[in-house]
Amino acid sequence: MPSIFRKDLFQGQVAIVTGGGSGIGLATATTLGELGAKIAICGRKKEKLDAAAETLAKRGIEVFADACDIREMEQVTAFVAAVKEKLGTASVLVNNAGGQFPTTAETVSARGWEAVVRNNLNGTFFMTQSVANLHMIPAKRGRVVNVIANVARGFPGMVHTGAARAGVENMTKTLAIEWAQYNVQVNAVAPGVIRTSGTDQYPPELLELSRERTPMKRLGTAGEVAQLIAYLASDAAFFVTGVTWYIDGGAHLWGDNWIIADAEPPPPPAIVAELAKE
Repeated sequence: MPSIFRKDLFQGQVAIVTGGGSGIGLATATTLGELGAKIAICGRKKEKLDAAAETLAKRGIEVFADACDIREMEQVTAFVAAVKEKLGTASVLVNNAGGQFPTTAETVSARGWEAVVRNNLNGTFFMTQSVANLHMIPAKRGRVVNVIANVARGFPGMVHTGAARAGVENMTKTLAIEWAQYNVQVNAVAPGVIRTSGTDQYPPELLELSRERTPMKRLGTAGEVAQLIAYLASDAAFFVTGVTWYIDGGAHLWGDNWIIADAEPPPPPAIVAELAKE
């Protein structure tokens, strides 16, 4: 989608986008790159990264791409150091990498829980801490944008990622305070259901249900999310920090997000019954 920003907005800057091989990550890398930034992308699948890097390069964007599992601190440290060597000091970090799968709280396995929390919470912190320490804090400049999820009313059906993303939201607020002295602003973006390759894993009827329960009656696009991220990564948002920005067509404000079957209500505790008599 056409950008509202001037073409040289990020001229001379380096932006790191995790999970930059597809979806919101690739859209964000494209947007920031077309606005002048040098782009570093990472992810676990090298073939996907290579294809994304080729796409970015064809648009005239200087790009460095390398495989990195953000759950592994050693890989994160190596990637962050390589970015500085290849492109220079990064002033923008977009923590987009993550993953989850539909599950109920009573059926999620310990392995599934740990995998999602390690990726979405631990990995986000590992990358943020590493980039801040090597790039942003020494330079006294930085913008961190964490891509989380619509967790305003909990996340029924995805308890693992709901807990992890809520942790990242709280971390966003904490780092905004701790790193204000270094001129590092930290914000979060909470997309609703966005039509990307990542949504292909979900049944069409689930996506249609999400559309129906969105006040704007449509799904979002990766380009729309990328435009919001570009604003938060820019100097225009210099006085904005510690905030979560919802981009979900109003979904977090309206409608139910979990079907509760009709059933005979349980009897109230004795103390409640006694109070009701008064």
